[in-house]
Amino acid sequence: MQTDLSVLAVQHLITRLRTRITALRGDAELGALSLEWVAIAIVLVAAALALATFLTGKLGDLEKLIPN
Repeated sequence: MQTDLSVLAVQHLITRLRTRITALRGDAELGALSLEWVAIAIVLVAAALALATFLTGKLGDLEKLIPN
């Protein structure tokens, strides 16, 4: 039996809405956990961007060493 993707999407949205309503009602643990994950994600993205910038510079230097 195949499940329609629109049904799955609506179920997912309802679940997310219920989670947000629960967080707004005063369950501080849910909000703190999601804030913690947001902070971790920001740090990881910043580290990835710094690494990409660093490696781009290094690759440019290495390309200059290749003889034509």
